[in-house]
Amino acid sequence: MSQKIDELLSRLEKRLDRSAIVSAEEAGPRYREDPDGKDGAPPAIVLRPRTTGEVSDILRLCNEAGQRLVVQGGTGLAGAARIQPGEAVLSLERMTAVAAPHREAATIVAEAGAPLQMVQDAADAAGLLFGVDIGARGTATVGGNVATNAGGIRVLRYGMYRAQVLGLEAVLADGSVLTSLKGLPKDNSGYDLNQLFIGSEGTLGVVTRACLRLHPKPATEVNAFCALPSLDAAIALLALLRQKLGPLLSAYEVNFAPLYGAMIAGMEAPAPLPAGSPVYVLAEIQGSEPDRDGERFAAVLMQAVEDGVIDDVVVSQSPREFRALWAVREEANRFLFSMAGLIGVDISIPLARMATFLGETEAAIRAVDPGADIYVFGHLGDGNLHYQVRTADPAAAYGIVYRGVATAGGGVSAEHGIGLDKKEWLHLVRSDAEIAAMRRLKAAFDPNNILNAGRIFDLAPG
Repeated sequence: MSQKIDELLSRLEKRLDRSAIVSAEEAGPRYREDPDGKDGAPPAIVLRPRTTGEVSDILRLCNEAGQRLVVQGGTGLAGAARIQPGEAVLSLERMTAVAAPHREAATIVAEAGAPLQMVQDAADAAGLLFGVDIGARGTATVGGNVATNAGGIRVLRYGMYRAQVLGLEAVLADGSVLTSLKGLPKDNSGYDLNQLFIGSEGTLGVVTRACLRLHPKPATEVNAFCALPSLDAAIALLALLRQKLGPLLSAYEVNFAPLYGAMIAGMEAPAPLPAGSPVYVLAEIQGSEPDRDGERFAAVLMQAVEDGVIDDVVVSQSPREFRALWAVREEANRFLFSMAGLIGVDISIPLARMATFLGETEAAIRAVDPGADIYVFGHLGDGNLHYQVRTADPAAAYGIVYRGVATAGGGVSAEHGIGLDKKEWLHLVRSDAEIAAMRRLKAAFDPNNILNAGRIFDLAPG
């Protein structure tokens, strides 16, 4: 252990309980493990505060000592929480309190270490709904969700995580605490500092609590699994559902061949539709009129069948069938995570350019590696695709995909962050002026560069 860490520890031990400080030897592999399999370096030390005041003490003392920290929150998939040599870990795993929802205001206050599912369950028990849902709901935390501006399956109706945040409590690198948890839907009293921390991947400050917006719990939830002849048909169906159903449409997920056929071959449950179509879509509605909502949904789907937009469709008739169709969507993650050597890319593409992007990108990858396996699925309603490739030349595939994204006018990260893994591609979709402005913000909020240093961009060019 270095002299700097020894001195820092002697100061921290006066302010933290014994279980808040975990040595590198005691930490084991848990804090080093990364969801993408690129494990980080051993931590210099792991710090596990219980309160915002303790987070403030930790940041102030680390800032004075020049000790860099990586903040871990269980959401990002681009290496933002992966430990770099010499970094200490700031884990908010003990800050998991979730207050009782305020029913009249439809808000809830949760600490940063609380898993998303705790917020969902608390809202549900109060007869309300939290608008964000992602597959990692049991492990992804409120702080991590804020830091990456998490999206998930219902962005189409409720928006990204940013739209759920009514206020934040955050600690700056020097230990200053900013608290704005009033939950006001309208407050233009100066700069909205909350928005700076959303999507900043822990580089500007550490979020400790969030006041989140809740929504009325739907009385109707119906979904449909559709086989379609083309991406153009999927986009046309999306437009038709939006036109006819408006805000009833809550999710619109896409799965391209050959992924659907490959994944249902290993599913224990029967597939809702046979393989063989180029595109499959899972569409969902949430409404407040059970006597009418399902009929309206079915009528629009039947119109699409008659017009040749849909080749085949199955509509849920019970909660069990509703859950079964969503299980097929989540089967894509299970299937892909089980494959070794797969690279995964989270991107956003304008719908008008998506077909061109998919065609040109696949052709370019196959020109480099004719035997590459390409699997694509995602949240078509908001243009977010998860593009997966198993190839002998991963570096070439990454370059082809990200340059294709830039040409299409898309984003190199839709919901997983930039972190360490994507920062070399950020310049393709952000101008020099934009990145320079980001650097100025970072330098103003964290002049000693102790918080998640090197994530998103390097503080100095190059």
